[in-house]
Amino acid sequence: MASDSAPHFSSRDAVVCRGVGKTWAAGTRRAHEALRDVDLDIAPGEFVVFLGPSGCGKSTLLYLVAGLEEATDGRIAAFGDPVEAPSPERSLIFQETSLFPWLTVWQNVSFGLSIRGVGIEERKQIARQALQRVGLAEAMDKRPDELSGGMRQRVAVARALAMRPKVLLMDEPFAALDVQTRSRMQDFLLDVWRDSGASILFVTHHIDEAVALADRVVIFTARPGRIKTIVPISIPRPRDPFSPQCEALRKELTELLRAEVDRAFAEQEALADAV
Repeated sequence: MASDSAPHFSSRDAVVCRGVGKTWAAGTRRAHEALRDVDLDIAPGEFVVFLGPSGCGKSTLLYLVAGLEEATDGRIAAFGDPVEAPSPERSLIFQETSLFPWLTVWQNVSFGLSIRGVGIEERKQIARQALQRVGLAEAMDKRPDELSGGMRQRVAVARALAMRPKVLLMDEPFAALDVQTRSRMQDFLLDVWRDSGASILFVTHHIDEAVALADRVVIFTARPGRIKTIVPISIPRPRDPFSPQCEALRKELTELLRAEVDRAFAEQEALADAV
């Protein structure tokens, strides 16, 4: 069921990683190798989930694709262009929504557009359209503190969509939500993804979340993070989490992760003993 081969480079690919590595604080005593030799191709409109133990570089790879950090080794391209800096075509959504409390919802959603010099009426129209896509058009003039956690996360998605990205990068966006809200947000995200046509790279620690969302699941090794294997998921959506197919997939992913999680824990214990 796993696939380890990667297609040749193509400008049609949404994201291409070739030999990508990242060492934090390289050349110092604090040097920390987060990623090593990552090869990955993401197709336009594909939903890919990154799964692996804590500290394996999943989020680091998102930051590299976003252009927020520079790779130590290798290269990254998006639709044929080298990734050398942030771009509105690649929007990153963090676990914390980071909404500005003094701005209204529509002002938060259109904040990136204001930096680009878009006029207020156009910004408001684009914000309204983005909020309609996430089901929050009625919240245009509210403040973030008037919204629930799930609603604030939807505003964060709307803010990303307002920039009309081709690639949406999501770093454990639902981790702080309760189980019921998380499930609803997953359904909501799938609807938004279908409508937007964007590729999604989604980081999670939850196997159930990967099973519910992904076209492919990229399994990372313990640090330094490398791609252990890639598991395609052909189960039609919406997926019944209790179906035999989902149960079998959950078991497969659990087995693939077990050795990496054990290795990550052993490394953490060794570091603690050395202090």
